[in-house]
Amino acid sequence: MIIEKNVVDTTVVLKITGRLDTTTAPELEAVIDGCISGIKELVMECSELEYVSSAGLRVILKAQKLMNAQGNMKLTHVNETVMEVFDITGFADILTIE
Repeated sequence: MIIEKNVVDTTVVLKITGRLDTTTAPELEAVIDGCISGIKELVMECSELEYVSSAGLRVILKAQKLMNAQGNMKLTHVNETVMEVFDITGFADILTIE
C-alpha cells in the first residue's frame, strides 16, 4: 500500500493505493493518527484502492469517529469492488462517499 499525503490549510487528503488489509492497516492508522490533530476535513482518495479487509474497515471507522468530533471525513473515487464491501458491511450508510 502507498499513501500520499497532501495538507491544505485544515484539510488533509490521503491518496490510498493498493490493498488495505491486516498488513497495511496499521500504516494507514499511523498516518491518520499523525495528521488528524487540528484538521477540519479528512479526505481519503480511493481511486487506486484495490481491496479493503476488516482490518482496513476498522481503521476507516476509527477515523470517521475521530472526525465526527472535529469536522468531517469523506471518501472519494471509490471503485466498484471496494464500494461493494462498504455496501455489504453497512459502511456505505455511515460514510460520506463521493
